[in-house]
Amino acid sequence: MRPRGIFFDEDDARAVARRLLADGYDADVEREPFAGEDDDEDHPWAVTTDAPEFVLEVLVDRHDGWLDAPEPPDAPRPPAVPLDLPDAPRRLKRPPV
Repeated sequence: MRPRGIFFDEDDARAVARRLLADGYDADVEREPFAGEDDDEDHPWAVTTDAPEFVLEVLVDRHDGWLDAPEPPDAPRPPAVPLDLPDAPRRLKRPPV
């Protein structure tokens, strides 16, 4: 998944996309509806790009948006080591028979 910049103003989103295209990166602008949002005019604008995340972050800060960076995949877990469990319950009051 590519990083995205989210903006509430279309002009800001288009300005960021123009800057990214001028710098040689790919950039797409589209509406980004929130879940449960009814009003089509209130949907923010998303700029999706193949630019490095830090490049988009600088432009997002400059144009009052926010960065929607993809989550890195989970690292593989090492194999589970079996627990060393007791063979019987421990006796606290009486010695074993």
